[in-house]
This record gives sequence, structure tokens and C-alpha cells, in this order.
Amino acid sequence: MTVAQTIRFPDGATVPALGQGTWRMGERGDRQAEAAALRLGLDLGMTVIDTAEMYGEGGAEEVVAEAIAGRRDEVFLVSKVYPHNASRSKLPRALEASLKRLGVERLDLYLLHWRGSVPLAETAEAMERVVAQGKIARWGASNLDVADLEELGPALPACATDQVLWNLEERGVEFDLLPFCEGLGMPVMAYSPVGQGGSLLTRPALKAIAGRHGATPAQVALAFVLRRPGVIAIPKASRPEHVRANAAARDLLLTGQDLAELDAAFPPPRRKQPLAIL
Repeated sequence: MTVAQTIRFPDGATVPALGQGTWRMGERGDRQAEAAALRLGLDLGMTVIDTAEMYGEGGAEEVVAEAIAGRRDEVFLVSKVYPHNASRSKLPRALEASLKRLGVERLDLYLLHWRGSVPLAETAEAMERVVAQGKIARWGASNLDVADLEELGPALPACATDQVLWNLEERGVEFDLLPFCEGLGMPVMAYSPVGQGGSLLTRPALKAIAGRHGATPAQVALAFVLRRPGVIAIPKASRPEHVRANAAARDLLLTGQDLAELDAAFPPPRRKQPLAIL
């Protein structure tokens, strides 16, 4: 098994830099095949599994439950709470529902999925309460920009991560959010690291670099994200061949020439940009 680079959380916990996403699982697809793909990912060392109560309205969590049955100790399990459930009164109930669907007693990481009408301070307080109860090991956020994170104020050091959209087509976070989190020693989780819908993977620059390395465009896109310290990439894969291809991207080392060509084709941001969200 290839040993992935590990990422360290501020509390000392370490996880592989390459994990697995579950967006759109538990909907219309073959749930058994999706669970089998996640188990293969575990076999290949991709032990971070990210899900959410939103995904398939709990269906993805049920797929994850099947995938990790008998293997809970291997998994760094992440789920996310809807913004409308992120209040002092509703968050504990939403968490209990997620735990039940997942068939576990505790999450390794629980995230606010995106910012809603509930004040961030109230969500942070609710998160700290369920940490104290032993229901989650740590908490974090998703789709928050620098100003949002700064608004956490005294609660910011307890925020374990920010999960954001980052890929070659959406590089805005490189200007300020990634450096901000790096300064805090806070890992960033990159969702959709190879884009959506496949349009990114048809770009000539990716194809040319992939050809030089005997790789696929998706592997190049994933290697671009994985090369940055402190980043956990969580691509979704439902087929065995896709899982194995993602795992192999850990061995792809991009050269200076590769990175220069990617910068030319996908220019890095030169100014602050609105946070991209899917």
C-alpha cells in the first residue's frame, strides 16, 4: 500500500492527505457498489470519509454506515450539519440523527456545512457542548471565508478545519484563505478537487501533462491539490477503477515545468475573490 502524506490537526491527530467524499451517494446509485468503493478506498489507505446530513437527505450517511461496518477504528469520520440545524437546540438532535444513520457513537469531526442565519458564536457554543459530551472529537466549518473565520473570535482556535471548494478552475482560496489557515496551523479540506462535470479534465494543458507522466488528467488535477502542505483532498469515487486511480495520484510528483504550465492555463488569483461554493 502506498503511504500517503499525513496531515496534522492542531490537537495532534494525524490523517492521510487523501480521503474520500460521498456527495451524491445514497441517492439513485447502487448503494452496495458505493459502499464497496468506500471500503476499497479504506484498503488503499484513504481513511478519511467525509459525508453530510444533506447528502441524499441522510442516504450517504447510510452508505457510509455499510462501508465502515466492522472497521470503525480505521476511519476518520466526518459529517456536516445543515445551517438551519446549527442552533443551540437543533444541533444536538441533528447530530444524534447522523450518528444513528452512521451506526456510530462518535464523529471524529463535525462541520457546519455553510453559513446560515444562526450566529456563528451560537453554533460554536453548540459544537463545544457536544464535544464535552463525547459525541464528537472536534468541530470545524465548511464554506467559510476569512472574514467568517475571524468572526468566530475566541472560538477560532477550536475550529479544526475549513472545508472549501478548491481545484484548478477555482483557485480563489489561494490568495488569502489558504495562507490564513496555514498561519493558524489549521488544515483545509478541499472538496471537488478535480472539478465537476468533467469539463476541467478536457483542458489541453492537463492532457499534455498527464501524457508526460503516463497519468490521467484527473490524477494531475488531484496531484496539484495534494502537493500543498496542510490540505486534505476528498474526491468522490463510486467505481473501483476510479478509487484506484485516485489512490495512484499520491505518487504523481508534478515538476516545476508542470506547475508553470498549469499556472498559465489556470492563472492563480492576483486579488481577493468571492468564496466559490457548490
